[in-house]
Amino acid sequence: MTSRTSYRTLSGTSRLAGVMGWPVSHSKSPRLQGYWLANNAIDGSYMPLPVAPENFETALTSLRDLGFAGVNVTIPFKETAMRACDELTDRAKRIGAVNTVTFAKDGRLLGDNTDGFGFIENLRQEAPNTAFCSGPAVVLGAGGASRAVLVALLDEGCPEIRLANRTRKRADDLAGEINDPRITVIDWPVAPSALENASLVVNTTSLGMVGQPALEIDLTGLPTSALVTDIVYAPLITDLLAQAKDRGNPIVDGLGMLLHQARPGFHKWFGIDPDVTPDLREFVLSTD
Repeated sequence: MTSRTSYRTLSGTSRLAGVMGWPVSHSKSPRLQGYWLANNAIDGSYMPLPVAPENFETALTSLRDLGFAGVNVTIPFKETAMRACDELTDRAKRIGAVNTVTFAKDGRLLGDNTDGFGFIENLRQEAPNTAFCSGPAVVLGAGGASRAVLVALLDEGCPEIRLANRTRKRADDLAGEINDPRITVIDWPVAPSALENASLVVNTTSLGMVGQPALEIDLTGLPTSALVTDIVYAPLITDLLAQAKDRGNPIVDGLGMLLHQARPGFHKWFGIDPDVTPDLREFVLSTD
């Protein structure tokens, strides 16, 4: 791994990008994008950019004026970034948040949301036989990640989505905002009968994450052919995934969603569509 972590000297024409957040020290994006920069011998840098909320919009335009190619934005700036952009992709509009900003040569701020792309590409890579149109999906959670997953699944032709959230009103509100008849809100906790004939279960909540309560769900009604995935990647194998694996369901962890969602931004800023490989997974998870 020496070549991936060795120091590189930047030139006067280096391409610059980064991730804006508050805080941002926890972000794996600099490590991830730094790996791609080193492995592709790109003259560029990707850096963490901690910005206090009251300074976000000023900082965003300042980075553009300083010649940055673009930035990722993370909590708590995804909605604020959307309002600051001059142009939005259709998926950013539908998701209602921006996680990738590109600075156009004419000065415009172009906003995109790649979370749904990352979610779908992760499943395509890790479970290539997945057919999103083959049956109902059950989606747990009604936050920003859930919105991205719902839009992505609808775009892939999912025939039915059963949406559950600890606070039902939030699920009702989200379903109403997306306004697609394929989404039905179901009760929490999810009853085994609500999992019958489902082909996919997705946890978009923080339940099961390190430091959070476990996700308690009875999977007895779920066909063993159904794919179970969790957008949580700390730990990689959550209690939900362990339970699903024990009963014979195929599972996919959430790390790949993080890795794949970074690809479109890297492509726009540095000109290469990077690969998501086992070595990359190992490097991002390591601390050396």
